[in-house]
Amino acid sequence: MRILFAVHGYKPAYRIGGPIISVSALAEELVRRGHRVTVVTSNGNLDEKLDVPTNRPVEVDGVEVWYFAREMPLHRLAPLIPYLGRSIGFLYSRAMRPMLDRVVPSVDLVHTQMPFVYPTLAAAKAASRHGKPLFYHQRGVFDPTSLRFRSVKKRLYIAAVERRLLRGATTLFALTEAERHSYAELGVQTPVRIIPNGVHADRYRTNPAASADIMLSCARDATVVLFMGRIHPTKGADKLLDAFVRVAARHPRAVLVMAGPDEWKLQLGFARAVGEAGLTDRVRFPGMVTGNEKLDLLARADLFCLPSDAEGFSIAVLEAMASGTAVLLSPGCHFAAAEAGGAGRIVPATVDALSAALDQLLGDPAALRAMGARGRQLVLERYTWERVTEETVDAYEEGMRRHAALRR
Repeated sequence: MRILFAVHGYKPAYRIGGPIISVSALAEELVRRGHRVTVVTSNGNLDEKLDVPTNRPVEVDGVEVWYFAREMPLHRLAPLIPYLGRSIGFLYSRAMRPMLDRVVPSVDLVHTQMPFVYPTLAAAKAASRHGKPLFYHQRGVFDPTSLRFRSVKKRLYIAAVERRLLRGATTLFALTEAERHSYAELGVQTPVRIIPNGVHADRYRTNPAASADIMLSCARDATVVLFMGRIHPTKGADKLLDAFVRVAARHPRAVLVMAGPDEWKLQLGFARAVGEAGLTDRVRFPGMVTGNEKLDLLARADLFCLPSDAEGFSIAVLEAMASGTAVLLSPGCHFAAAEAGGAGRIVPATVDALSAALDQLLGDPAALRAMGARGRQLVLERYTWERVTEETVDAYEEGMRRHAALRR
C-alpha cells in the first residue's frame, strides 16, 4: 500500500511529546513491511522550529517526510497573549495544499493523526477531493477533560470543521475504549477501530548504566520516583510534587525526578516550593532527556508516575513498563490493564490519593520490583509495534474494502 500520514509534527520534534514517537514508529514499521509511507507535517517543535529542509521531500529512517514551514503570524503577539507562545498553533502552510493535490491521487489511503491543525484539515479535504479513504486519529484530544482546556475555541472548531471530517472518514482510530466513547459524544457514528500504541520493547534496558546515579546526583540505594513528560497543567506534575513533599520525611532515601520540557514555565514555582519544603537535594529537574540518558533514567526509576487529567495512550507509560519499572497512574491515563496485569496502581489524580499510594509503594521495594517485571511482560505480550502494525494494516484493508463498496 501507499499511505499518506498527516501529522502536526515529526521527529526530531520530540518536544511535542508522545505522538511524535508513536507516529514515526508506526510509519517505520509499515515501511519495514514493504508499504510506502509519505508524511506531511510542519517544521514545528512546540515553541521551536526544526532545522530541516522545508517544502520538499526528505528521507527520515526510510520514510518520505515533507516538512512545511509553518506560517504563524499571531505568534508575533505571544508577548501580549502568553498562551500563544505555549501552543503549537494551527500550523498553516500555503504550500501544503498544492503538494497534497499532486500526491494524494497516487496513494491508497490518507491517515490523519491529530485534530485542530491544518495538516489534518488539508489532508482530509484532499482525500475527499480525490476519492481516497480517510482514516482519522484523535490521540486523546476529544477526551472531555482535554476539551475543557481552551474549551470555547475547541468547541467552535469542532462544530465548524472537525465534525464534518469525522463524519466523512472511512474509519476512526481510537487508542482506548474511552476514545471510542468520546467520538460518540460528539454525535459521530463513523466506524471505530480500537488499536493501542506500542513500543519496541527490545530497545529498552532493564539495567541502567552505572552513570545513571551520577547523572541524577543520587545514591545507589536511592528510590527514584520519575515523572517524564511535558510539564503541563493537565499532566498532574504539580499534584505529584505536592504528594512527594507530604511523604518525603517518611521515605528519606526517595528522590523525585521531573523530566520534560517546561512548556508552561512552571518549573520556577516548583523549585520554589521544593526549597520551602527543604527538599532541594531530593527533587531533580533535568529538563528533556533523550537517547541513552532517557533509557538509563527509565531503567533506574523504581516507580514511574503520571497523574494526568487526560491521556490518549501514553507512550511514556509503555516505555517505563518496557524498562521494568512499576507505574502509578491516574484514571485519566485510560490504562486499566496496567493495574489488572499487576504492573502498578491506578489512583485518583488528587494529592491525597497520590500521597497515600506513594507512601505505600515506597515502603515496599519488593512489590515495586515485582510490578516492574510484570509490566515488561505485559508489554511484550500486548503492546509491541509489530502487533499494533498488524492490527493497523487489518483496519486499513477492511476500511478500503468498505470505501470501495460504497463508491460502486
